[in-house]
Amino acid sequence: GASPFQYSSTFNVIALPSEVRNGTTPTPGAPEAQGFFNYGINAELDTICYNITLLNVAGDFSSPALTATHIHEAAIGTSGPPRIAFPNPVGDDLRKSTAGCMTGPFTTGVKAADGTDTGAGFRLSMIEANPAGFFTDSHTALFPVGVVRGQLA
Repeated sequence: GASPFQYSSTFNVIALPSEVRNGTTPTPGAPEAQGFFNYGINAELDTICYNITLLNVAGDFSSPALTATHIHEAAIGTSGPPRIAFPNPVGDDLRKSTAGCMTGPFTTGVKAADGTDTGAGFRLSMIEANPAGFFTDSHTALFPVGVVRGQLA
């Protein structure tokens, strides 16, 4: 069988507070915060492996989703629904991290207008087809719209 560590694509995203948007309105996160979101996708297995590190992110995570660390579907400068919810990074206010792999089907805990989960029907091949149409972020109680954000391409 195929190994999830054989990637059909990889993404190394530096997420910044200046990229956070509420709709199309700039809503900067914590000024000193920075996120490193590294993803390896195996589209055939619908598996994503992740290594996420957040620096200078204080306080508790907060989101209406199952977790507060996501990949959302939206172009640069716009907001959109979460498609994947990752385990929140753990650590202190200076450095938090998480790593692992997840395989679809994906659920986010957020309901779309039609009542379905925003992860329903999502496949990782959709990111590969249009990586510029997706961003990654993390949300905290102090910065509920997002503490950092970065476009996948």
